[in-house]
Amino acid sequence: MSKVTIYTDGAAKGNPGRGGYGVVMMAGQHRKEISEGFTLTTNNRMELLSVIVALEALTKPGCEVTIYSDSKYVVDSVEKKWVFGWQKKGFSGKKNVDLWKRFLLIFPKHKVNFVWVKGHAGNPMNERCDELAVAAAEGRNLKADVGYESTKDDASLL
Repeated sequence: MSKVTIYTDGAAKGNPGRGGYGVVMMAGQHRKEISEGFTLTTNNRMELLSVIVALEALTKPGCEVTIYSDSKYVVDSVEKKWVFGWQKKGFSGKKNVDLWKRFLLIFPKHKVNFVWVKGHAGNPMNERCDELAVAAAEGRNLKADVGYESTKDDASLL
């Protein structure tokens, strides 16, 4: 079984506001960095999207993956199994349903363990992910976070 270490982070300039995510993936001697920015999103969406993108980037199923994240929202939702309860209840009243559904499609393809790390505490890989996420949020050619913007529009109808 291939072992992969992944560090993830999300950022939002304003919450909601411009946002981005950063990922550092390591397997053996190999290292890959991924980042992307969005015009309007939230910090929690970027934290979760960073994990999803990292897992989707794995080319072989069945990897043994350790994900380091400074997001209590993401780590606790999975490690404390909240997301599986939300799924059983149809995600009623929950935010980021589009991303949680996407996460639940990729998550079972690997053996994933989450580790919470304190953000901005000098962990070099966490700091690198933060740099990537912030640079992506401040970059050009930002994409629309369609999942966020469509639910935001729905809320304005009520």
